[in-house]
Amino acid sequence: MYDPSRFIDPYLDSFSRTRRESYSGRNNPLPRMDDIRTLEEMLMQLFFPGHQGDNPKTLKKVVQYLMENTMHLMYDSISLALQYEYPDMRETECSDKATSYSDKIGEALPQIRRILKTDAEAGYEGDPAALSVHEVILCYPYMKAMAVHRVAHLMHMLRIPLLPRMMSEAVHAETGIDIHPGAKIGEGFFIDHGTGVSIGETTVIGNNVKLYHGVTLGALSVENHGKTIQGKKRHPTIEDGVWIYANATILGNVTIGKESTIYSGTMITQDIPPYSVVRTSNTDITVEEGKRRSE
Repeated sequence: MYDPSRFIDPYLDSFSRTRRESYSGRNNPLPRMDDIRTLEEMLMQLFFPGHQGDNPKTLKKVVQYLMENTMHLMYDSISLALQYEYPDMRETECSDKATSYSDKIGEALPQIRRILKTDAEAGYEGDPAALSVHEVILCYPYMKAMAVHRVAHLMHMLRIPLLPRMMSEAVHAETGIDIHPGAKIGEGFFIDHGTGVSIGETTVIGNNVKLYHGVTLGALSVENHGKTIQGKKRHPTIEDGVWIYANATILGNVTIGKESTIYSGTMITQDIPPYSVVRTSNTDITVEEGKRRSE
């Protein structure tokens, strides 16, 4: 009979060369990705009650039920993240911090829901195929990506460890939309189709911006810098009212001026003035003055 026991000790030895020797137990538990996915589903139900197949008898009852269960799971996940990141933290201090973080998130939920409504309305107004706002909420993957991102971004700003990135990666795997929790995104945001969109950590996006599938808002590749540029602005700023069509790529700390239109397949590594129309023809980039959408 085959015996793999000779592999155990060398494998265990590999853990001594990592940050922690064990990844289970009281001293350093990790949040479970399954719980993160459950939390994301509960957030969608909380933000949009009645849209996920439930049939609430009264709005107050369903909100109370969802709020209590969501916030309990939020608190538990934050506690686990804190215990892992700060293994020497006292249990009472960990509990107090998890309570404080959870309270801040709970207090922000009404404002996040208000902004998500503007995202849903932007999808309905921006896509002639959408028959109702309800259809956008139910069927468009960017709505879940944004519901998760707006909570994950708040967690990121509060410096809660692990959870923001776990949330963003869970929804990335489900929707194909990759938004780093550090990215700042304004109101009325719409991603049409969504698959393949990538938005980097220090990206700043204004209000009423529309992206199509395959858009990348990334950083320029800089050799041998690594952690020396951590936290520095290295991704684009997209001003209010910009439309960016499929498979366009915008790299580096550049600014796309307000109400500009970036056509499909364009690669941009320089600032673009407001109200511009940018397209690629025979590998050459053309920047033209366009109409103001507000006119």
